[in-house]
Amino acid sequence: MTKIGQFLFRYRNVLGPVLFLVALALSRPGYAVIAPQLGSALSIAGVVLALLGQLLRMVTIGYEYIVRGGKNKQVYASNLVQGGVFAHCRNPLYVGNILMAVGLALIVHSYAFILLVIPAILFTYACIVAAEESYLLGKFGAEYAEYMLRVNRWLPRLTGLGESTAGMRFNWKRVLVKEYNTTFTLLAAMLALYWWSGYSSGGAVELPSSEAIVAIFVAWVALYLGVRALKKSGYIKG
Repeated sequence: MTKIGQFLFRYRNVLGPVLFLVALALSRPGYAVIAPQLGSALSIAGVVLALLGQLLRMVTIGYEYIVRGGKNKQVYASNLVQGGVFAHCRNPLYVGNILMAVGLALIVHSYAFILLVIPAILFTYACIVAAEESYLLGKFGAEYAEYMLRVNRWLPRLTGLGESTAGMRFNWKRVLVKEYNTTFTLLAAMLALYWWSGYSSGGAVELPSSEAIVAIFVAWVALYLGVRALKKSGYIKG
């Protein structure tokens, strides 16, 4: 899995969107056939899970930032981050991504998302984490081995977060700088998939008016460009 993880780590930013688009092209909402009455419940559950995943990412980054981009597209770490949320889960950012993916799958009610995207994402992160752990063990040795014994790989420990963050300052500017792209993309994806799911099962009558769609799109673009301009100008720095 380590070798596979190294490959997937290198191309993970491309594989995700490609897999997403393939699943979307192949999928149709499945709830309309089995249990149409579950449509709203599944959508609400999906929104909650997706936002919970994004919130987990924000809290993690706000307290302790870890560079997941690697170096020269290879796994890399200059230091071993163990504070903040990383004292409760070794991979909270990946857990957040998985929650967002499951949430989107529930919103779109698609068998292709559930049977293709979710298993593929779980396999991808399992391989990437294996590659990262191999690298970190080689670089940090006993320190990382002890951290592995003390902190879960996936399931976050929910108790003691206050103690873990005592004395730490929540860096909201860093959250804004590092997460605005993910946040805006997630919100757009949730809304687009919700509309697409309704259109696929009920036709154009399930869509809001064209004026409403345009208004939402303009507001989204204006907010996105506003935050991006603040970042690029250096007014807010993480």
